[in-house]
Amino acid sequence: MTDFFLYGENEIQHLKKCDAKLAAVIDQIGHIDRPVIPDLFEALVNAIAGQQISSRALETVWARMQQRLSPINPAHFDALTAEKIASCGLSMRKAGYLKAIAAQAVSGALDLDALHVLPDDEVCHRLCSLPGVGQWTAEMLLIFSLQRPDVLSFGDFGIRRGLRMVYHHRELTPALFEKYRRRFSPCGTVASLYLWAVSGGAIDGLLDPAPAGPSRARAPAAADR
Repeated sequence: MTDFFLYGENEIQHLKKCDAKLAAVIDQIGHIDRPVIPDLFEALVNAIAGQQISSRALETVWARMQQRLSPINPAHFDALTAEKIASCGLSMRKAGYLKAIAAQAVSGALDLDALHVLPDDEVCHRLCSLPGVGQWTAEMLLIFSLQRPDVLSFGDFGIRRGLRMVYHHRELTPALFEKYRRRFSPCGTVASLYLWAVSGGAIDGLLDPAPAGPSRARAPAAADR
């Protein structure tokens, strides 16, 4: 059974009340079912596996990992060789990251359960101390594992693109982005879901007004710019 990010009428009404353009987007798209991975170690494995590759490529790699490497838990990954992990389509560097994180979890140096009760900033701080995890990856884990309600990531290309498309900005500065983050709070994560949908083409006729140039579908490993 697939788990989805949980939100409802309270979040929708808040966002619609605070922003007319986003309200129109919500009305056109309707409810969004976005899958989440409640187990934080499994979510970490998925996030690192997905760095620097397309969403479609991640689907293939993730299916292999679930088939060949189950159970996806710290004890099992600690016992696996890096070569076995990499055989699913990961680089040896990523496999090494996953081995190192599993070893920390097994030794007790990393307490994943404790992260569930910490504030967002502290969760990000602790996750960013792990090999292969930067700010963007930590923020995606806040959303897609811990289901934190107020995450709007400046480091995410899709969210920035969605904002440009909805509000017709050619450029989105950090200061302008912060204006929207404050406006959507405390329901920033639900706003993120709709901005991703817009960025992916959910509404015909909405175009990205930014000058043409190179883009990326997923954030890079480690740096998480």
